[in-house]
Amino acid sequence: MHWRKSSYSGDGSNCVEIAAVLTAIHVRDSKTMGSPHLAFQSSAWVPFISHTASNSRSRQSAEGWPSLDS
Repeated sequence: MHWRKSSYSGDGSNCVEIAAVLTAIHVRDSKTMGSPHLAFQSSAWVPFISHTASNSRSRQSAEGWPSLDS
């Protein structure tokens, strides 16, 4: 699998990495590359990311964090 880091990771080592294959999206912690990782069916990935992003924006707004959309 070809793993890649989130575009929000910058140069840090505390990152989430994903690997997309035909039937699934795999997610792992870059600090523990050899440990088990999550696998989402491709059809479940977009709803998962949408839900996660909307919860993150709500929490950031409530806590006074700057928006990721800016």
